[in-house]
Amino acid sequence: MREGSFLPFLHFRSAGISLVLDCTGPGLPRIAHWGRDLGELSEADLAALVRAGVPQIASNNVDVVVPLAVLPEHSAGWLGTPGLTGHRAGADFSTAFAVTAVEREGQAVEVTAEDVRAGLELRLEIELTGSGLVRQRATVTNQADGRDEPDAAPFALSGVLLAFPVPERATELLDMTGRHLRERSPQRHEFTLGTHLRENRRGRTGTDAATVHVAGEKGFGFRSGEVWGLHVAWSGNHRSLAERTPSGVSLLGGGELLLAGEVILGPEESYTTPWVYGSYGRHGLDELSGRFHAHLRARERHPSGPRPVTLNVWEAVYFDHDLAKLRHLADLAAEVGAERFVLDDGWFRGRRDDHAGLGDWYVDETVWPQGLHPLADYVRERGLEFGLWVEPEMVNPNSDLARSHPEWIMATGDRLPPESRHQQVLDLGHPGAYDYLLQRLDALIGEYALTYLKWDHNRDLVEAGHSPRGQAGVHVQTEAVYRLLDELRARHPKLEIESCSSGGGRIDLGILERTDRVWTSDCIDALERQRIQRWTGLLLPPELLGSHVGAPEAHTTGRTHTLGFRAGTALFCHFGIEWDLTRASAEDRAALAEWIALYKELRPLLHGGTVVRGDHQDPALWVHGVVAQDRSRAVYALAQVATSVQSPPGRVALPGLDPEARYRVTPLPPGDRLRGAASDTLAWWGEGVTLPGVVLGDLGVRAPIQHPERLVLVQAERVG
Repeated sequence: MREGSFLPFLHFRSAGISLVLDCTGPGLPRIAHWGRDLGELSEADLAALVRAGVPQIASNNVDVVVPLAVLPEHSAGWLGTPGLTGHRAGADFSTAFAVTAVEREGQAVEVTAEDVRAGLELRLEIELTGSGLVRQRATVTNQADGRDEPDAAPFALSGVLLAFPVPERATELLDMTGRHLRERSPQRHEFTLGTHLRENRRGRTGTDAATVHVAGEKGFGFRSGEVWGLHVAWSGNHRSLAERTPSGVSLLGGGELLLAGEVILGPEESYTTPWVYGSYGRHGLDELSGRFHAHLRARERHPSGPRPVTLNVWEAVYFDHDLAKLRHLADLAAEVGAERFVLDDGWFRGRRDDHAGLGDWYVDETVWPQGLHPLADYVRERGLEFGLWVEPEMVNPNSDLARSHPEWIMATGDRLPPESRHQQVLDLGHPGAYDYLLQRLDALIGEYALTYLKWDHNRDLVEAGHSPRGQAGVHVQTEAVYRLLDELRARHPKLEIESCSSGGGRIDLGILERTDRVWTSDCIDALERQRIQRWTGLLLPPELLGSHVGAPEAHTTGRTHTLGFRAGTALFCHFGIEWDLTRASAEDRAALAEWIALYKELRPLLHGGTVVRGDHQDPALWVHGVVAQDRSRAVYALAQVATSVQSPPGRVALPGLDPEARYRVTPLPPGDRLRGAASDTLAWWGEGVTLPGVVLGDLGVRAPIQHPERLVLVQAERVG
């Protein structure tokens, strides 16, 4: 262990990013710079960089410079949101940590600090990842051992916030909100003085979660403007904030949101925060987003094989499980090129609708007298994987489980929370409930050789009390869910798990450490999905976003879309089918097979390339695509999401290409079908056009005339 005085300044560099930490003095470290790479800097340069940023002391303030530490403290004069809140029987409400050791290993540093008076130890971990993300977490330990102070009270911890400073030129904020069927809707506003606080108290990440909290230069876009973003990698209650003080300090901060009494630290007990991630983009949101994508793809357990075309039967049959119909669906799925078949809700005891059965994880003998083997075997004979839907954390009051074990339901005192979708929540912090779920899921996976679980979570945790006394239990519940997922993955290493939570209600990097994709939204209306996927992709790469081709008439909105728009929208994610193919015409099935063939051809590019989104001047026309890592090839979608005030459309820039190379741009079948006379009158469309990347990136090509809710594909291939 190296003492802090030997490491006054730390400079980390990775992927075009510099992180400079100021570890001078006894207080907690400060981030002196987080942003573009500063190049090689000497110790004297780092000292000068820090000194150049020290402000003068303002009038009517404390008589010392107040630093913004990575964990801000009231004792240092910080009057913004504090980094640690809690108390010991009313005392020790304000900490004053002194650094005792700083240890650097590669691109990470561990800082240890103590507040002897408060009896607390703090361990900070700060790391710059290979993709240029900065991530932090903290561990708080109650050092009171009960021997020297036998009457010492436990420490009631109510919150830990980790901070990332942003410069004054970040004058605009962006984050997400939403609801079921309209998740991750962006909202932007001025970064004014005060605190913009986003709290999530749903017990899961939530359909209205901030997802990535971004501060940036005024008018920043996908391809322009400096941006700094924060994400809290936690699947329970959490908070993020953007704060600007009258003294000129601006920051992004975040951490778990702890309910009253959730973390009471006894002697030598510790609490560790979730990782809080910061991402920087010098040239807009695409660069910020790309750092998250690269980080996820570098994980040891990131899905590495081709992402299978998945047919899920929910919107085809709902609760009407008929073996003959399901076998027919398997036949048609194999015919069009699907590779995985997922049996959704309705297979277990008493589950004829959503009013009963949740929790009774046994195959319903009245519907499946031979179990699921006749279907699973048939599916595999057709060359398809077999997967199953489950919702382990929930229980219907009308179930054998709830009647047998009412003590396993999350509740506060002698009352149950309001039902949601006729459901309550199982208390996974109860050993009996946890063991039951582990045993049943393990048995199902083993008996049916499942390779895929669609893991749903269809309600918020309202008044989530943890037995036996009904104390707040979201923290315990979240940790138990993680533990359950980890144990199942350890027992079944080839199992893939989808995080499906009312569609997109639990999307964060905490759950993604344990799952292989997310169900992006229950809404598969292609027009709605264009926006939902655009903004979910700010955090997650395409291979983690489940997107399916639905029926011609969307079940959630009633809109009708062409197959080209539906399939072209799903193409840029983990492609699947949510359509009763027995009702599809032979012509439609043949066209769907074309799209599936294209998806299979493009998988290495779509799931390994760089995602790009254009800042097109016409809000009715969206441009997005994927560029190969070596920039030899790219595929773009030009999606008309509304009626434009301009006709014909203007030129569309194709972002991300090598400006020094030349590319041939052509329509890409089957996404090359235009309506009306456009294909005859658009000069370049028939034979394509060859231009330098700089021209295509700045001027682009004339967009095809598009009717509302249509989509075409173009590809760019390097020549010469």
